[in-house]
Amino acid sequence: MLNSLSKFARTWFGKVFFAFLLVGLAGFGISGVITNFGSNTVASVGGEDISVREFQRAYNNQMNTFSSQLGTVPTADQALAFGIPQQVIGRLSAEAALNVLTRDFGLGVSDDRLAEYLRQDPAFGDVLGSFDTANFQRILQLNGFTENEFFNTQRDAARRQQLQLAVFGGAPMPETAQRLAYRYGADRRTIEYFTISSNALLPVAEPTEEEMAAYLTENQADFRTRPTRSVKLMVLSPEEIAETLEVSDAEIAADYERTKASYLRRETRDVRQVVLSADGLVSVFEAGIEDGKSFDELVAETGLPVTDFGTVGEGELTDPNLAEAAFSLEEGGVTLIPAPLGMRAVTVSNIQPGGQASLDEVRDEIAEKLRTREARDSFVDVLDQIEELRAAFRPIEEIASRYQLDLHEIDVTADGTVLAGIEGIPADGRTKVADAIFDAEMGSLAPTVSLGANRNVWFDLVEENPARDQALDEVREQVRTAIMNEREDAALQEQVDEVLAALDAGTPFADVAVARTQFPQLSQPFTRNGDGTPVINANVATAAFNGGVGFTGAAQNGDGDYVVFEVTDITPAEGEIQPQTRDVVDNAISESIYAAFLTALRDDAGVRINQNVVNQVIGLDGTQ
Repeated sequence: MLNSLSKFARTWFGKVFFAFLLVGLAGFGISGVITNFGSNTVASVGGEDISVREFQRAYNNQMNTFSSQLGTVPTADQALAFGIPQQVIGRLSAEAALNVLTRDFGLGVSDDRLAEYLRQDPAFGDVLGSFDTANFQRILQLNGFTENEFFNTQRDAARRQQLQLAVFGGAPMPETAQRLAYRYGADRRTIEYFTISSNALLPVAEPTEEEMAAYLTENQADFRTRPTRSVKLMVLSPEEIAETLEVSDAEIAADYERTKASYLRRETRDVRQVVLSADGLVSVFEAGIEDGKSFDELVAETGLPVTDFGTVGEGELTDPNLAEAAFSLEEGGVTLIPAPLGMRAVTVSNIQPGGQASLDEVRDEIAEKLRTREARDSFVDVLDQIEELRAAFRPIEEIASRYQLDLHEIDVTADGTVLAGIEGIPADGRTKVADAIFDAEMGSLAPTVSLGANRNVWFDLVEENPARDQALDEVREQVRTAIMNEREDAALQEQVDEVLAALDAGTPFADVAVARTQFPQLSQPFTRNGDGTPVINANVATAAFNGGVGFTGAAQNGDGDYVVFEVTDITPAEGEIQPQTRDVVDNAISESIYAAFLTALRDDAGVRINQNVVNQVIGLDGTQ
C-alpha cells in the first residue's frame, strides 16, 4: 500500500488528490495566544502540554524540509511569514488532542509490540539489516530524543494509528468517481506541433554602457553583495576522530573471528523495469517473452524508458510485488507484473548469491566499526582537552593540527548554505552555526557551538564583510547576460503571441506552421506526464489537457523551446481500474475526513499558546 501511494503521488492525478488533502490540513493553522505558561511549555491542548523540546524538534524538521524545497534556509521572520511555526503548532496540537482521546478510549500498545516495531525499522539497522543498538542511540541523539521520549512518542503514534484505521479506514469512493479519477490519470492526448526556439531568433541588440548602468541601478538588489563573515572553523565528532585513527590487521581479524556469525552476505541482483501503459505494449512484451527475446531487445523495439534500481537486496525494494518477482527470476529472465496504471516488465542480471561473508569482504566495515568504537570512547577526553586549549586562547589552527581535525577557512552568509560543504555539520545544525558566527564579536573568544550529543563546532572570526552595492565594472558580464536574456525572452514571447493570435483568428494550424517554414509533427499518445522526452514534457502535456480536439496553445518544454500545438485526438482510458488506483483514491478520501476530524477535535479541546516561548525558540523577540 505505501509503495503504491508513493508511486501514485508522483503522477499528476496523485498530485491533485494530495493537493485536496493539503487543503484539508490547512485548517491546522492556530491563532489563539495566551502567555501564562511556564518557560518549558509551548502550548496546551485539553490538558496535554506541548513541550519546548517537542516543538523544537518538529520545527527543525519542518524548516529542513522547507529549506530543501526553497534552496535556502529562511530567517525567523521569513519562517513566520510562511506560517511554519503555526503549521507545526497546528499539527502538534491536533496530535495532542487525539492523544487525550485515545487514552480516554483505553487504546494502547504493548512493550513487546513496540520492541518488534523497533527491530523491524530499517533506519536502526546495520549494513546487514540487523538491529544496531549503537546506530539506534546515535539517531536518537542526532534528533534530540531520550529513549523514554522516543518510546512515548511511538506509543502515542500507535494509539493514533489504531483510532484512524478503526474509525476512518476503508471509506470507499463511488464507482463513478473512481472511474473519473482513473481517466484523469490514464487518458491520453495526441497533438500536432511545431517548436519556436531562441535559435531561430535574429540576434538581439547588445546593451550600451548607459543601458547597463541604468539596469544595474534599477536592479541593484539582484547584484548587491550579501554580508559575509570569514571564519576558521573545525568540527569535533566521533566520525571526525575516527578518521584520524588506525587499526591493525590483527585487531580486524580478531574481531571477525568473534563476530563472524553476524556477517552474512545477502543475495543481490541488478533489477530493471519498464512501465507498459498501453495494451499494445503489453502484447508486444508477452509475445517477445514467448519467443525468447531478451529484455534489452524488447526495450530496443519499443523505445520505452527503463527504470534501473541498481544492485539491490530483496529487502531494499519497497514494493513487495516487485521484490517477489525480481527475486524469483533466473538471470536474464523477464516477467510482467501489475503497475499502478497498466503493467510493467521486470528483469534481473548480475545475481550475487548470499552466504557467509569472508574477512576480505568485511575488512573495511570491521575497521570502520573499531575506529568508531575507539573514537566514541575517547570523545569526551578530546572534548575536554580542546575546551582547555580554547580557554587558554590557543590558535584554532594549532588545535586542529594537534588533533588532526580538518580546518575550514570559509566565508559564511547568514543562511549558512556554505556549511553544507562541511560533512561534520548536519543540515539541521547549519542555521545554529551561522547564527553563532553572526553573533560573534571580532577579537572575542567565540563560544562552542553544540549540535547535540557528541558534536561540537569551534570557530575564530577572521573578517566581517558587510553587504554593499557593486559597481558596473564588478558585475558587467552578469548585467549584460541578464539584459540579453530578457531581450531574447521578450522576442521569443512576441513570436509565440503572433502565432497564437493567428490560430485564434481561425488560420489553419498547418498554414501557421508553413508560414514559419515548419511542418507539423504528429506526437505519440501521451498522458498528463508527457511522453518521457524533453520535447513533450509535463508542462506541455498539462497545457494540451486543457482542451479537447481542436484546442490550440503553446507551452515551454524541457529544452526551453515553446511547443505550439493542436489537439488532434483523445484516447480514453480503457480496462479495469487497477487496485493501486482504487487504494489511493479511497485513502485520499479517508485522509480528508480524518483531517477534518482532527481539526474539530483540536478546536473542541481548546488550544492555548505561549507565544513568548514560541518566539524565543524560533529566534524572534518575545515581544513580537
